[in-house]
Amino acid sequence: MAEVVIVRDQEEAGALVAGAIVDLITRKPDAVLGLATGSTPLATYRALANRIAADGVDVRGVRGFALDEYVGLPAGHPESYRAVITREVVEPLGLTPELIRVPNGDPDGIEHAGADYEAAITAAGGVDIQILGIGRTGHIGFNEPGSSLASLTRVKTLTEPTRIDNARFFDSIDQVPMHCMTQGIGTILRARHLTLLAFGEAKADAIAAAVEGPVSANQPGSAIQLHPHTTVLVDEAAASKLQNIDYYRYAWANKPVWQGI
Repeated sequence: MAEVVIVRDQEEAGALVAGAIVDLITRKPDAVLGLATGSTPLATYRALANRIAADGVDVRGVRGFALDEYVGLPAGHPESYRAVITREVVEPLGLTPELIRVPNGDPDGIEHAGADYEAAITAAGGVDIQILGIGRTGHIGFNEPGSSLASLTRVKTLTEPTRIDNARFFDSIDQVPMHCMTQGIGTILRARHLTLLAFGEAKADAIAAAVEGPVSANQPGSAIQLHPHTTVLVDEAAASKLQNIDYYRYAWANKPVWQGI
């Protein structure tokens, strides 16, 4: 069972995840982070930047792997995930740019880009802590419904709801790429700690399916149930359709402090 932590807001969730990451880096200066994009993890990155600055954490050796990248956006496009990760993570946290990898979405060489990314993650020793969001369709990364639970990094076709959700970052939906390169569910499950963040009523169905529903390729987020160390951090709205919500509150309230998340 995933650990479910019900928080007041995104800032509380961000502080908890940032604390876990700082503890990790303190123990392992060359820690490997799994980096998600979108609006969901922004509070976590802000909290982490503040902790790094306040505690004087040396992050020069920290490595990172982004979850996904659009296929076909020109180099330097402001909404490419390379640009987003640089803008929202690398620069605010003071990470070493050369140590942060993003899948290659260039159509030239796309046939082996997934295998290349898998090899790079393996060579780094695997991801220590993976930050995740979840889409309205239940997708994690860009693993849309129907994705194999054993899938590895590969090209995926985005669903219309996902493209509509992401259109807010572009001038129109027509500019949202149809394809992406994404870590697979099997890739994500190899990370040593998964932290899944979700906020707002629009995510309530996806969270209920991921945490308490049957494990199914039709609900990619449900794969987190197969992982031995998953922390799900949700606000009241996103938690509103969980059946075992009282137990989750009880378990968190009585958890030994030394265990963290």
